Amino acid sequence: MTSTALVADRPADNRRAAPGLPLGRASGLGLGVAMLWFSLLVLIPLAAVVVTASQGGWGTFWDTVTNEQTSAAIRLTIGTAFLVTLVNIVMGTLIAWVLVRDRFFGKRLLEILIDIPFALPTIVAGLVLLSLYGPNSPLGIDVANTRAAVFLAFLFVTLPFIVRTVQPVLAELDPEVEEAAASLGASRLATLRRIILPSLTPAIAAGAALSFARGVSEYGSLVLLSGNLPMRTEVASVRILSSIENDNSDSAAAVAVVLLAISLAVIVVLDVLQRRVMRRG
Repeated sequence: MTSTALVADRPADNRRAAPGLPLGRASGLGLGVAMLWFSLLVLIPLAAVVVTASQGGWGTFWDTVTNEQTSAAIRLTIGTAFLVTLVNIVMGTLIAWVLVRDRFFGKRLLEILIDIPFALPTIVAGLVLLSLYGPNSPLGIDVANTRAAVFLAFLFVTLPFIVRTVQPVLAELDPEVEEAAASLGASRLATLRRIILPSLTPAIAAGAALSFARGVSEYGSLVLLSGNLPMRTEVASVRILSSIENDNSDSAAAVAVVLLAISLAVIVVLDVLQRRVMRRG
């Protein structure tokens, strides 16, 4: 039987889903609605920001992003988000491993606590962090108005991302595969590198991208603790707000475009890295 006949014998839904075949009416309508919704929420607003940033010309854009105070805020934001993402890759994967592979008292409570940064308003998170790590800290730790405050705030709001992306993938891994590798003489490191890591890499990369993007865009959780000191603890989001308050939307849009471009570049790099790791694994 020819391949054409095989395709013809498939149910209608499978024929519509087959690669290279035209979409059915229902699928085409669904795709159109999805793209319209995505355009209204994402593409059109992003295009508007880019247009606003370019209104003053390349010279104005460059002067804005290379301004000493603005560039300091961008460097602090990107650098801190990058460091926090590295920490989350290690600690988030470790927490996910413990939640999936171990049984202990209080596990359900820990599962709930991990999701608190998702549910808690960021300004409330900032108040909590200020109470715990500010001048009146019951722990005796005062990081207010320092760069450590920015790092701590980023850590708090990005904690769940890698945990929640890695956890379901890890739960689906069959422990018998690891046992079989061990029975064949594979070391723990070899099992991790050749079996576990390739399976977890896409989830880790996705969580890392979300963590980095969340850190770059963070505002509410750090405004109270960091003090927003120019050249020291002021982040890019605060700089954008300051430009808007001063009726300088072009400058605000320029900084936003820089953050958007950097976030997009990081997402692409992470995707390339995870594909290479999977191929080598």
